[in-house]
Amino acid sequence: MRPTAALTPLFALALAATTLTACGGGSGSDPDTVKVSFKQSTDNSVKVMDTYLADIRKQFEKAHPGKKVELVPIKAPDSEYYTKLQQMLRSPKTAPDLVYEDTFLINSDITSGYLKPLDPYLAKWPDWNRFIDTAKAAAKGEDGKTYGVPDGTDTRGLWFNKDIFAKAGLPADWQPRTWNDVLTAARTIKKKVPGVIPLNAYTGKPVGEAATMQTFEMLLYGTGDGGSDPLYDKNSKKWIAGGKAFEDALSFVETVYKEKLGPDVSDALDPNVMTRVRGEWLPQGKLAIALDGSWLPQDWLPGSGHEWPEWPETLGLAAMPTQHGQAPGKVSMSGGWTWSIPAKAGNPDLAFEFVKTMQTKANAQKWYVANSGIAVREDVAEDPAYVDAQPGIKFFTDLVSTTHYRPAYPAYPKVSTAIQEAMEGVTTGDTSVAEATSSYTDALKDATDNQVVER
Repeated sequence: MRPTAALTPLFALALAATTLTACGGGSGSDPDTVKVSFKQSTDNSVKVMDTYLADIRKQFEKAHPGKKVELVPIKAPDSEYYTKLQQMLRSPKTAPDLVYEDTFLINSDITSGYLKPLDPYLAKWPDWNRFIDTAKAAAKGEDGKTYGVPDGTDTRGLWFNKDIFAKAGLPADWQPRTWNDVLTAARTIKKKVPGVIPLNAYTGKPVGEAATMQTFEMLLYGTGDGGSDPLYDKNSKKWIAGGKAFEDALSFVETVYKEKLGPDVSDALDPNVMTRVRGEWLPQGKLAIALDGSWLPQDWLPGSGHEWPEWPETLGLAAMPTQHGQAPGKVSMSGGWTWSIPAKAGNPDLAFEFVKTMQTKANAQKWYVANSGIAVREDVAEDPAYVDAQPGIKFFTDLVSTTHYRPAYPAYPKVSTAIQEAMEGVTTGDTSVAEATSSYTDALKDATDNQVVER
């Protein structure tokens, strides 16, 4: 859920060269081997995906004698992952058989002709009927065809350190009703518990879609009544220009960094800040409030490298409130990832057999728990073993009822980048909220061929 970063031509060529070397002769070189490309964590101690796929490979090879699975990890920050993946998808020499696609980017890759529609496979796969409709929609193109099988979704909220809250005189059952309640708590912590970061809200281009989705859209989608989409007008099929709601969301970000309620700006604009939040600031008691996602505990489970068995007692969870406490009172954003087959894959049939192995009920449930994900299979979501598997799962699953999904149309990655640029401007203080909003609208017009409407 993070956008493709703008790259210099030289860097793009370097990435292409690296990818070509890494992928060797391409997916079609061996009809008995399925090549599976995935995003590997940049934190060497986090092996959640690696461990899961290694287990699936064993199952698959045992069930399909003579067939082999070659795992092709891409170890890179989010924006570089997307760039490397797209380089691979352009040629049958480098395209793997199966790729891990972020739902925010899938329509862009569909439009580019990089992905294969899966409908013929899905029609013959009974388990597809177990997937919830919203998850299915996230992998559907504008042509109505489906291009990916989702492996879970996510929601977002406020994580807070109860020990720090106690020192600041704040309640252990904290649930802010408005944005101002969140800022007031951060100001109280700054005053009464010096030396900790009161609030982390991702911002700017270096962290990509994390800034757009974890922070800005969590704010923007909390400005209205929870009904109409504040980013895209479905009736006119146009993107919405920066207006009061956009300015209000930017003002929140500006306040966090202007009042020094967040990390130092240099830390906030570090591409690795997400790793620091999960692996350092929260476990070490350096951060009081984190506006972040449901997946954080995957880094703290046994064997993760950052084991933190005390986190359920140390951290509290609160829903992100709407701006003024208006109905429905809370807001969340949801996204997720899918497994997709490249249009130029050499072994698409074998690739879908691998997907079917990954997405049995038992294997899907195992992944949701290991990845701290939210189930997209109804039979898993209803299973008490899933609901009770980890603290926080019920809290984040319950947010699905009031969550929002990004308008993941082909122009969205460019729109997201424009949002990040606006955020970065007010974070550094280089631009005012009004200037950043105006610049966003100009960038929006360029990114969408002027398909913009005022609201």
